[in-house]
Amino acid sequence: MKRLRHGSCHCGAVRFECTVDLAPAGQRSEPELPGVWWTSTFRCDCTFCLKTRYWKAFVQEADFRLVAGADVLSDYLFGGREIHHHFCSRCGVHPFAGSTMELLGGAFYAINIGCLDDVTFKELAETPITYENGREDKWSVPPAETRYL
Repeated sequence: MKRLRHGSCHCGAVRFECTVDLAPAGQRSEPELPGVWWTSTFRCDCTFCLKTRYWKAFVQEADFRLVAGADVLSDYLFGGREIHHHFCSRCGVHPFAGSTMELLGGAFYAINIGCLDDVTFKELAETPITYENGREDKWSVPPAETRYL
């Protein structure tokens, strides 16, 4: 159930397209690569995700296209300095991140679900969520409490 989606920052200076599957379990496309990253969306309790309320879905590099705003994007690296977190320098919104990791099959983007402009509230409510314990660096074990995420 991969579909072309359109996203943007708050002011609209940064715009992107991505092909992503947000369907509930049982209705999702067969992932092209192995791993949980392609079968769910993610909410994490690390300090970055918690402070920015980052709700992400991973897409392969071929499934992402920056349509506008390359000239206004700012880049933030932290921790292991592997993932480029991109922000609009005008409105401050974080529409996506990107990197290359062998574990994820190469180049990828992590789309901020909240920046997708053509997703309904019903779709958001039905989208599967995997909770990550980034605060304790236990990524495959959900935090004991997830209601705040």
